[in-house]
Amino acid sequence: MKIAVVTGASSGIGREFVRQIPFFYRELDEIWVIARREDRLKQLEQTSRTAVRIIAGDLQKNPVYKEYRRALKEFRPEVRMLVNAAGFGRSGGFTDIASENRKTHADMIRLNCVALTRMTELTLPYMGRGGRILNIASAAAFCPQSGFAVYAATKSFVLSLSRALFEELRPRGIIVTAVCPGPVDTEFFRTSGELTSPLKKLTLAKAQAVVRRALTDSRKRKAVSVYGLPMKAAAAGSKLLPHGLILRAESLFLKNG
Repeated sequence: MKIAVVTGASSGIGREFVRQIPFFYRELDEIWVIARREDRLKQLEQTSRTAVRIIAGDLQKNPVYKEYRRALKEFRPEVRMLVNAAGFGRSGGFTDIASENRKTHADMIRLNCVALTRMTELTLPYMGRGGRILNIASAAAFCPQSGFAVYAATKSFVLSLSRALFEELRPRGIIVTAVCPGPVDTEFFRTSGELTSPLKKLTLAKAQAVVRRALTDSRKRKAVSVYGLPMKAAAAGSKLLPHGLILRAESLFLKNG
């Protein structure tokens, strides 16, 4: 059995991957979708071109991993693609967020970093030559971000881990791609806080385009997928300019924005 696995599949980028993967891998038998909102997953199942197996659960808790491990052992699938799309962000000052809810920062780290790592660990034994892992990072991974400190740090972890795994797994024929979009028009901002920056509004991308670029870049065996010229410029700028200078410019922009 050949399958793809997508976390965070109930909305946004994860859901869009479920819609587009069948065009990338036409020989798939199933797509396994993992997310908390089972009702959303059932709706997705009704519209998918490929058979869907639902694993409903919270990736911050152990039961969903036990169910996933059990399914892997039972069916012994060949995982052709793993998409780690589950994650969330919260914008605002570090102490402001902590005072609102002391669990928020830890939850971000658990979902954005720990869950992604656990899913990769569990899945790799079932992947062979030609397999793909796509980890959803962010353009926020390129440089620390004032007002988005923990989220940006978690995405830097995703980018760093993905690039290291790209080298480690290349001899096995498994390609790992970090997907680093800028702001994407999804439900993400309902949790993170409404998008107020004029610059971010101007560079807001559609999930369909970001996912199409990610799948294309994965096919091209790229370690990093960056959608759009503004984000490519941001990636280049983060390599050329001192991060301290970028952080000060961000602070001035936030004060005057």
